[in-house]
Amino acid sequence: MTAPSTPALPTDLDAGLRRLKLATMRRLAPELLITARTQRWNPEEFLRTLLEAELAARDESNIRTRMKAASFPVIKTIEEFDVGASSIPRATFDYLAGLEWIRAQENYCAVGPAGTGKSHSLVAFGVAAVHAGYKVRYFTAAELVETLYRGLADNSVGRVIENLLRNDLVIIDEVGFAPLDDTGAQLLFRFVAAAYERRALGIGSHWPFDQWGRFLPEHTTAVSLLDRLLHHSVVVVTEGESFRMKQARTRTGGRLTKK
Repeated sequence: MTAPSTPALPTDLDAGLRRLKLATMRRLAPELLITARTQRWNPEEFLRTLLEAELAARDESNIRTRMKAASFPVIKTIEEFDVGASSIPRATFDYLAGLEWIRAQENYCAVGPAGTGKSHSLVAFGVAAVHAGYKVRYFTAAELVETLYRGLADNSVGRVIENLLRNDLVIIDEVGFAPLDDTGAQLLFRFVAAAYERRALGIGSHWPFDQWGRFLPEHTTAVSLLDRLLHHSVVVVTEGESFRMKQARTRTGGRLTKK
């Protein structure tokens, strides 16, 4: 014998839930009505169950939307980050993972060699921020400057910057990976200056701060940019051997060979 199908909601209730865009409540209500009758739920219990399901579905949908808008290159999480193997102090990591720095419009600046956890930590804190309800946007420095250059072409840089600052956290990774010309450096400075004390920034660079003049053509630009970045900032200097190289050695039995 096949189980009887769940009766549909009355037309007026179905239409009302559709009009109010309560899709989850509309989907679950018929089955929950049966459960409520058979288990003799009181009205408050039935309504609470429907509301909790609708809110959970909305939260998940909002997270998916914010995650897509963040444009992370990969998804990394705080739980996956091996704090014990990194050079980030546990107390500092715990503070950053608590996201208070985003609420306080502070910056997180991670500098150090390739493969020492900078990008992983930036993305992981960004993913945690998305789940906590914040709007996040990830860029490499080259991508951000290219975006600002496009605004320069039609005289809309100011509007582009203001749109980006609708995010609670903007991550700029790989700062200094490629040198910037005068215009690119000025655009990057303009963005950082606009974000100063208004939004949180996450910065990743393999260059120590005293060497930023290597990729910023004007000394005064480098000084002014760093002055704003570091004023309200949690600075982490990562060091040690690349995690990727360690993993590669593990896969190859402890040694790497050149072909």
